[in-house]
Amino acid sequence: MRRRRGRRHCWSRPRANRERERTSRCGERMASGIHAVRLALGVEYDGRRYAGWQSQRHAPSVQETVEKAISRVADHPVAVTCAGRTDAGVHALGQVVHFDSPSPRDPYSWLRGVTSNLPNDVALTWVQPVAEDFDARFAATARSYRYAILCRQTRPGLFHGRVAWTWKALDAARMQTAARALLGEHDFTSYRAIACQARHARRCVTRLDVVADGPFVYLDITANAFLHHMVRNIAGVLMAIGAGEAEIDWAAEVLAARDRRAGGITAPADGLYMVSVAYPQRFGLPEPPAPPVFASPQGAG
Repeated sequence: MRRRRGRRHCWSRPRANRERERTSRCGERMASGIHAVRLALGVEYDGRRYAGWQSQRHAPSVQETVEKAISRVADHPVAVTCAGRTDAGVHALGQVVHFDSPSPRDPYSWLRGVTSNLPNDVALTWVQPVAEDFDARFAATARSYRYAILCRQTRPGLFHGRVAWTWKALDAARMQTAARALLGEHDFTSYRAIACQARHARRCVTRLDVVADGPFVYLDITANAFLHHMVRNIAGVLMAIGAGEAEIDWAAEVLAARDRRAGGITAPADGLYMVSVAYPQRFGLPEPPAPPVFASPQGAG
């Protein structure tokens, strides 16, 4: 007995058809003379649930999540360009992206509309029209990260996944002294992942500060650009020095070796935050956010 095929309702049409219709509507707007506007966005996210920023075929990514939310509001498929790709588990307060759209919406409508279509662990912080020559990646002049470490005997519960943890006491002064060797422009081959795909390893670090605040130690680093795992590998070396497991000169020796095998372990992603991205003033972007600060629950009344 043959089964009768049910009628396909308009609201259940295949996803591919819906995407083609969106693309067609976008093309019609362009053909009618509606000019596409370039928009820049500030994005913050908790990276624990994602396999990094970049879209993955078999795992959730921040990029895919953001693009789907923007596409819903734009009513056409959207691809975004980011200032810097973060690894799995890495967080961001000041990621910057851009995209083009002919959809006639003001910044506030974009901000509220896109954020309402995002999960609770991803949010937009601002939206702003920018000049056509703005590029979130190539127009950036510097990126800043903070690496947060909790030093105490027991692992964190409240801050799980949000800070790195070590049971060892870290000497921030030793770490700061060692860090000075990494300032300036160098070949950071020893501090990048073996699988790093960058064409060369020369980067210019303009700031590398180590500060202790109660049980927390913060590493703040700014550079023109970063290599794959560069911040986490620097953190791994400085943590070993801070724990007294290596001499202060070891950071410089690792740098000079230009060999990843000369370095220490890669520190976990948990405590790493992309804090801000710097751009020329002519683009008029909002002020970057402040880096995350944690307060120990110990001693609370």
